[in-house]
Amino acid sequence: MIYSWQSGDWERLQQLRGHWPHALLLHGQAGIGKLQFAQHLAKGLLCESPHADGQPCGTCPACTWFAQGNHPDYRAVVPEALAGLVGPAGAADKEDAKADKGDADEGKKTRTPSKEIRIEQVRALLDFTGVGSHRGGSRVVVLYPAEALNVAAANALLKTLEEPPAGVVFLLVSARIDRLLPTIISRCRQWPMSTPAPQEAQAWLAQQGVADPAGLLAEAGGAPLAALALSQDDNHALRDWTLGQLAAGAACDAFACGETLQKLPVPLVLGWLQRWVYDLLAERAAGRPRYYPQSAAALTRCAANLEAPALARYLKAVTRQRAVENHPLNARLVFEELFLGYREMFA
Repeated sequence: MIYSWQSGDWERLQQLRGHWPHALLLHGQAGIGKLQFAQHLAKGLLCESPHADGQPCGTCPACTWFAQGNHPDYRAVVPEALAGLVGPAGAADKEDAKADKGDADEGKKTRTPSKEIRIEQVRALLDFTGVGSHRGGSRVVVLYPAEALNVAAANALLKTLEEPPAGVVFLLVSARIDRLLPTIISRCRQWPMSTPAPQEAQAWLAQQGVADPAGLLAEAGGAPLAALALSQDDNHALRDWTLGQLAAGAACDAFACGETLQKLPVPLVLGWLQRWVYDLLAERAAGRPRYYPQSAAALTRCAANLEAPALARYLKAVTRQRAVENHPLNARLVFEELFLGYREMFA
């Protein structure tokens, strides 16, 4: 399945079918459905009776196997932490990777699922690409997100992209192309994915039963799937409370923020804070916030009491913290430091 706003990308992509690249890099904003598009494209490439526009027929043996998650010529490579996104289609790859790890993790009953694509997964993938096709057609690999490749895995994949096996198509999906090795980017055909128009995205969100499509779409930066996830988030009350603390400016209670938010994931809270500070800069520069238009009055009041250089320095500090947000951190101390820094800007 592809989303309505992806039909244009699909039609343009079909122009490549006569000379399909061995590696296609689908990149664009997070939350616009790139993974679903890549999976549908993989199904179309494996389909044995595709329609004239490249859409999979849905009824041939290849389509049936793909839907059941056991097509022998398809692999999905994702971090362990994201295995649920690809369902059973990535199960074979996951098992191969575990086997290749040997005894390294024996005895570890509780291990946090990795958020990286590791070299063991890429090695298992190379075993897959080294054998012939079961159905005499293409073999397709979806790798998501490409920026999750650690250094060793990226270097191992690079060797394959430099000398691609015949009949293998790599579909790399990335929301942060700037984090990929330039050598990997240079060996792929880049394909920027379109972000839907606000009206189309809001209409789709309304069809999904979202109560405030315009507000949530703004907070998600225009990405409809991210907005849908926000609508299903259980942390609405804490987010609104945090925005209230930020709106208080110099009266922000940094220690209450640390106490109240300490059990939340660090990336979640940093996202709220980063978007708020960005809106403060946008308010000063253009008088038009991007992420929290419903808080325009509070943003105007806060921005009037701040200097642009101080805001820029603070935003840089938040961005640096985001670079290590997935490391084992003391959330309470991280939040207290950041909210103290926010409050001090108003001093």
